Amino acid sequence: VAQGVLDMLKLEGKIMNGLRSLGINREDRSKFLKLNPHNWDYTYALDIRHPSIVWVNDLERDDLYVTWPSSCQELLKPVLPGNIPSIRRNFHNLVLFIDPAQEYTLDFIELAGLFYNHQIPLRIGFVFILNTDDEVDGAHDAGVALWRAFNYIVEENDMSQAFVSILHMYQKVKNQNILTVDNVKSVLQNEFPHADIWDILGIHSLYDYKRKAGASFYEMTGLGPLPQALYNGESFNPEELNVNELEMAVLHKMMDATVYLQKEVFMGTINDQTNAIDFLMDKNNVVPRINPLILHTKPQYLNLISTSVTADIEDFSTFFFLDSQDKSAVITKNMYYLTQEDYDVIYSVSLWIIADFDEPSGRKLLFSALEYMKTSVHSRLGVIYNPTSKINEENTAISRGILAAFLTQKNRFLRNLLWKFSTEKIATAVYSGDKIKAFLSEGMDKNAFEKKYNTVGVNIFRTHQLFCQDVLKLRPGEIGVVSNGRFLGPLDENFNEEDFYLLEKITFANLAEQIKDIVEKMEINSKNMSDLIMKVDALISSLPQHVSRHDVTFLKENHSIVKINPPETDMFFDVIAIVDPLTRDAQKMTQLLIYYSFYRFVLEPEPMLVANDIGPVAKFMAIPESPLLTLNMITPGGWMVETVRSNCDLDNIHLEDIERSVTAEYELEHLLLEGHCLDPMTELPPQGLQFTLGTKNKPVVVDTIVMANLGYFQLKANPGAWILKLRQGKSEDIYQIVW
Repeated sequence: VAQGVLDMLKLEGKIMNGLRSLGINREDRSKFLKLNPHNWDYTYALDIRHPSIVWVNDLERDDLYVTWPSSCQELLKPVLPGNIPSIRRNFHNLVLFIDPAQEYTLDFIELAGLFYNHQIPLRIGFVFILNTDDEVDGAHDAGVALWRAFNYIVEENDMSQAFVSILHMYQKVKNQNILTVDNVKSVLQNEFPHADIWDILGIHSLYDYKRKAGASFYEMTGLGPLPQALYNGESFNPEELNVNELEMAVLHKMMDATVYLQKEVFMGTINDQTNAIDFLMDKNNVVPRINPLILHTKPQYLNLISTSVTADIEDFSTFFFLDSQDKSAVITKNMYYLTQEDYDVIYSVSLWIIADFDEPSGRKLLFSALEYMKTSVHSRLGVIYNPTSKINEENTAISRGILAAFLTQKNRFLRNLLWKFSTEKIATAVYSGDKIKAFLSEGMDKNAFEKKYNTVGVNIFRTHQLFCQDVLKLRPGEIGVVSNGRFLGPLDENFNEEDFYLLEKITFANLAEQIKDIVEKMEINSKNMSDLIMKVDALISSLPQHVSRHDVTFLKENHSIVKINPPETDMFFDVIAIVDPLTRDAQKMTQLLIYYSFYRFVLEPEPMLVANDIGPVAKFMAIPESPLLTLNMITPGGWMVETVRSNCDLDNIHLEDIERSVTAEYELEHLLLEGHCLDPMTELPPQGLQFTLGTKNKPVVVDTIVMANLGYFQLKANPGAWILKLRQGKSEDIYQIVW
């Protein structure tokens, strides 16, 4: 308890000092201290509200389920153990990723048919991962044939009939458990004898639309190798995707979800007007893409709080000698941003992209960031330059253009110019000798841009590169991203628009949204507000997650609460201890709270071996003299502590009769080695068994006998490495030690 309280106070002190350094007053500091980052230990789920998922049934609309009750209150009615309430709501959703060219697809289709035919209250969706080559048609590729046949049947009949036809196709699969074009043709001919098969499957088919959508969605999700399946967006463990395990895994997830849904209905969170899918997908753990680098990498945060040290961003020689915190502060102070609006808006997420923008990989990252910024309402975008080669004007042509754009253009024109610099066509033209001003659009401040481009120099790129190397530990040219002080890198060039959106969602939901709510009420301008959100987020998120906070209100205070006023300083800890005053734990707590107590807590950071010097000391002052007192030590288990020197009977201390102060000296005589043992044959304590404890040079230092009734034994030892053995003789002859 004591160490936990001390650790908590140290953590609180770091946050308080950081907030004070940011110029935040005491009242606002208290609000920030009450913030708690979200617990992201639970499983992430993918958003299944995507058009590429083909839902083959719908519990809320299909006639098959018309007799089921639709009220959420049905969840609260009793059902037999292991049963799942049949309610006409899409609370349970299974998505199967189907690649007809792989064997596992047969098992997935059969499982989907099993759930469908037994009317399990489960909405089933398919993501068809097919050949994306436009030259391939259904005459030669079974996957393309399946897709075209499926679309044809949906148009001729409906989705449920198309799903049943797929079941029939896979019932005909024989060789190597993989679907063939003949399987598809056979079912089409049986069910649609008047249809022209090659008009449906052939090269001129009208039923090939959206063939690539499934493969694109699968790639976008970031899921690993196939097979893959999702239950309400949550993926399965690889061992659960085995056909023998998946059915039970789905049912178990459905039962667990039912318990959760019952609680939400009882609490009133879900009612009959609630959209089931939106309710499931609007939770904090639902993300558009699974990127392990963003979701599962231990976060690394920059210290963005400035000290008294100041330096010009272009003064490389001074910047070189700054420490990591000051380097980060200088970069933060001199960062320019692309924002969504020209007027003042508070942005919760500040993104920095780090790259060599004179390389294709850097321009690709910039392009992805700009595509993401088209729809983002929470973020602003800044850039950090990390050149690959020697820094000169020739090697920084695009980077200087980007910097000049930030320094001279406003948002609409800035966005347009950055987009041009992110394209390979413009970059190639610039490197070929075209004047960069030729790419400026009407309405841009061309003179200001051209002047800045020609005079900006390259010192800022040297400063940025040094920051990347010293603080971010990136090599020249490597790519990275910073989100509200959280650094991710090095990255590969495939960090795309969906990754930016995922990073924004995680950052915003973690703390940024809560911080923004507080900052909006502070009297500072919007630019400073956005900076403050970024810095506070980096500060609080960088520290270990602390426990939840509660406001404690007392009904009566006159006779049951002891208050100690804080010192007259700008910062102090507000600690409320709720204790039973008659317990030993309360005595320990009062000492930690620096209040009068007959208990002293002696806590050393590490063991102390003393000879003639005085070791750790506890002193008691102003103790009442009339009561009869006792002095003793409360030690950790296994310590044998004895009094070696005292000036009175420590069990009967009557201070009124003692002229001098009471002194006592204690000594740790032994550390006890304790244990239990049983005879595995009888499962009873062994009779007369003896142990010895010794060293290699002296095998027997101490010995003991096992207690016959409990099997307990105890040996006196001292710190060091010891050898526990059976005593020579009958003990060693009859028994052996089995751990």
